[in-house]
This record gives sequence, C-alpha cells and structure tokens, in this order.
Amino acid sequence: MKNTILSLIFTVGLIGSASADQPNMQSALNHLREAKIALQAADNNKGGWRVAAIESVNKAISETEKGIRFAR
Repeated sequence: MKNTILSLIFTVGLIGSASADQPNMQSALNHLREAKIALQAADNNKGGWRVAAIESVNKAISETEKGIRFAR
C-alpha cells in the first residue's frame, strides 16, 4: 500500500512537471505560432518574402518542438 501511494505521488509529480517544463521553449513556440498567423494574414506576397518567412517560421516551429521533445 505504501509503495502504491509513493508511486502515485511520483507519477502525479511527473505529469505536473511535464506540462510546466521548458517555459522559455514553450514561450518561443507560442510566439512562433502567433507570428505564423500574422504572416498568413498579411496582404499579398511581398515579392515572395512573405511565403519565405512563413516557411522559415514553420521550420523554426518544427525545430523548437524537436528541442522540447529531446530535453524531456
């Protein structure tokens, strides 16, 4: 019984820390997603630079997500 309670406390602690870990990376990811939305809402293509910026943001989102997963 004591081991079960300790296991439960440990598991709950891990779940709580998993959602709160890496606040700077999570913040960066949120900002990147907001930037993507703003770029998508921009008028016309700006000589191709808007599309290039969206592609760069998509790459940055992907790399940030990989970094978050790696550090877990």
